[in-house]
Amino acid sequence: MDRRKFLTSAPFAALAAVGPSRDWLLNTLEQMPEPGRRVRLEDVTAVRNMFSTFQEMDIFQGGGSGRMALAAYMNEHVYPLLRRTYTQEVHRALCAAAAEQTYLLGWMAFDNGEHGTAQRYLIQALRLAEESQDPALGAHVLAGMADQATLLGSPQEGRRLAQAGRQGLSRVNSPACLADLWTLEARALAVMGDKAGTAHAINEAERAFARVEPGREPEWARFIDPAYLCGEWANAFRDLGQPELAEPHARRSIAHARQQNRARRGALSYAALSVTHLQRRDLDAAHAAGVRTLDLARRVKSSRSVEAVRDVQRRMLSYGPHPLVADFNERARVLLAA
Repeated sequence: MDRRKFLTSAPFAALAAVGPSRDWLLNTLEQMPEPGRRVRLEDVTAVRNMFSTFQEMDIFQGGGSGRMALAAYMNEHVYPLLRRTYTQEVHRALCAAAAEQTYLLGWMAFDNGEHGTAQRYLIQALRLAEESQDPALGAHVLAGMADQATLLGSPQEGRRLAQAGRQGLSRVNSPACLADLWTLEARALAVMGDKAGTAHAINEAERAFARVEPGREPEWARFIDPAYLCGEWANAFRDLGQPELAEPHARRSIAHARQQNRARRGALSYAALSVTHLQRRDLDAAHAAGVRTLDLARRVKSSRSVEAVRDVQRRMLSYGPHPLVADFNERARVLLAA
């Protein structure tokens, strides 16, 4: 079977068996080393330097814009290093660097709507993080898996993955990752309709984020900031039908995203804001926020941004053939067709 076709067509599956999915990686790590010079820490540093470049592409252009370039880089330059010889110190560092970038591959696929592919990359990233003996990195990968599970209709599994990540952080200090895990537990609880649990998880996330010292956080935690966190808190309260709590978080997220020129995050948070207006039966304000969602979604290659537009459209259906609804649908038509 063609590997690329299989990866892109295979569906996401909650509770997917980890064993069969990680056979390739286990074989890579355990096979006899290939001939060539030993891998050095300098080689690992070069890999890590590339991570920031690809992460910037994802943050500012969307997951669909750079994933194939990152996949080619990993297949040609990073994964072959795992088959060479190295000291134990280099082995752990190399596995950590490979885990970071494999996670990013999964996240890009997730953002681009390729969920079967994303799940497989995330499982491989978790195994690499385990080899690196970096519990914070492993918890970060579990956060991505939790996010995907909740988004695809398995909030119970999303919550369990977030809780597992928090348990993995029990012996290390990683407040940014902890804030993310509490936030993703809040998203899962909101989908489950647990108002008290959602509020508690968001309070814990705020408490954890207050301890973040940006200069001491790893590069992969860079996106865990007020633009991201406030946006996710807004989505949680939106899902609970509490627009009075969702709106201020959405506006804070929008303000931070605008300062950083982050179109994808801005689009997602404007969509949340639009929905809060619809929940309050204010179509004029919802239309204005929806138009901003469209403007920002056009700037990135992200299926999540497109789905945010579709969500606003679906929620406007209750207004029937209102002129503002018709105008929004016409503006959205070109983006959705593309």
